Amino acid sequence: MHRSRVPRRRLGLGIAAGLAASLVLAGCSGTPSPSASSTGAADPNATLTVGLVLEPTSLDIRHTSGAALEQVLIDNIYEGLVSRTQDDKIVDRLAKSHDVSADGLTYTFVLNDGITFHDGAALTSADVVSSLQTAKDDATVQGHADLADVASISATDEKTVVVTLVKPSQNFLFSLTGTAGLIFPKGSTKDLQSAEDGTGPFTLAQWKKGSSLTVDRNEKYWGEKAGVKSIVFDYIPDFTAGVNAAQSGSLDVLTAVDPNLAPQLDGKFTITTGKTTDKGTLAFNNAKAPLNDQRVREAIRLAIDHEAIIKARGAGTTLYGPIPQLDPGYQDLSSTAPHDPDKAKQLLKEAGQENLSLTLTIPSFYGSTVPQLLTSDLKKVGVTLKVDSVEFPTWLDRVFTKHDYDLSFVLHVEPRDFGNFANPQYYFGYDNPEVQKLYAASQTELDAKKSEALLSQAAEIVAKDAAADWLYEDQTLTAVSPGVNGFPKDSINSRLDLRGVTVSK
Repeated sequence: MHRSRVPRRRLGLGIAAGLAASLVLAGCSGTPSPSASSTGAADPNATLTVGLVLEPTSLDIRHTSGAALEQVLIDNIYEGLVSRTQDDKIVDRLAKSHDVSADGLTYTFVLNDGITFHDGAALTSADVVSSLQTAKDDATVQGHADLADVASISATDEKTVVVTLVKPSQNFLFSLTGTAGLIFPKGSTKDLQSAEDGTGPFTLAQWKKGSSLTVDRNEKYWGEKAGVKSIVFDYIPDFTAGVNAAQSGSLDVLTAVDPNLAPQLDGKFTITTGKTTDKGTLAFNNAKAPLNDQRVREAIRLAIDHEAIIKARGAGTTLYGPIPQLDPGYQDLSSTAPHDPDKAKQLLKEAGQENLSLTLTIPSFYGSTVPQLLTSDLKKVGVTLKVDSVEFPTWLDRVFTKHDYDLSFVLHVEPRDFGNFANPQYYFGYDNPEVQKLYAASQTELDAKKSEALLSQAAEIVAKDAAADWLYEDQTLTAVSPGVNGFPKDSINSRLDLRGVTVSK
């Protein structure tokens, strides 16, 4: 979820999973390692230290949501039949090929040879069937809802798995790139809260809760071996402290660099700017008065100077709708929320809310820039905004779980998570049958372009309804020290495939 990274229960933080690019992808080659620029001989015994913002609360990725967990475990510790690249293209991973029937109902996956789990057991189709069946049948497993359209899962031999759907689903392949598609040993009794048994290029070495998580290269990995011996993920939730740690030389890479602090790293680090699907989302509690009044929600959107927020942050681009530019269905919806304080005042007057007081609940690690700007903008139209800065677990309990809030702000990082607006039970509390119908149709549409058109139509309704406000589409700044090659720069907030990273001697 957040630099929030909001959770993936369709929090979205993950919050999300969504539309597969196409039902006709077949026979793709394995996930490519990030490209590396050579600056000297790579040191195979190197340890890479990476600064991250948000630490997982548990390593049990089967039962715990959140991009903080997926970021470090997917593709590094655990793998699925398919994965996705930095630009969200779906590629085969544990599967060496997959085929989709002409009617979009049957998916046939053929496994790569020589795959073993970290405990040494060989991967077979039985493990795949067991993992997917568990995710489908057990509502407590992350990604359970993503497999709702699965009719049957079977193995035709030790290398081949066949999945049949009850109806075509543009969402299915994409869902398998997330938690729903991760493969675990059949019958394993390991406590995944603090242990693991994946198939990935790294194994869990040590987790110092509140401090760091270390992974080591899997020397028996079935594919291309990782380029470094160990990686230490150093958790530094304070952006200033992260920059200080980088300056001190204790980090090789710092992710999620605060744009206002980036100049302090000039000279010692290369600052890369990456694309993301991260949506700085100002959530409205659509199910609670007075925010159940569309006029009030629209007034808040019109009161906000989105360009000023981008300028103050020093990074990002404006985003006026629920679908970011990298996702299917994007369109420019800036016309739905021009900066217009006068019209905002008029709408509030019509709604009988000329002296409105609201509370903004926001995780404390976001800092004060966005809350201060929102407070100032809303004050100009007669809305008093109280800012309640809370620890993230409190936000999860109060806002995400109990829906006890007026306004909230988190960074929804998952790609293709528009389905949250088609789910009345999601913490947004937004319930529009037309949106739900269009979204459902987009998922069963076999033609990818027609599916995108349906999504675009639904997104426009959501924006015009002012179901939320999207303050910005984020960019991710990463500080990379000399000698580190091939570190990903795009879409790294939700997954961070480090197999191809090397460190020069």
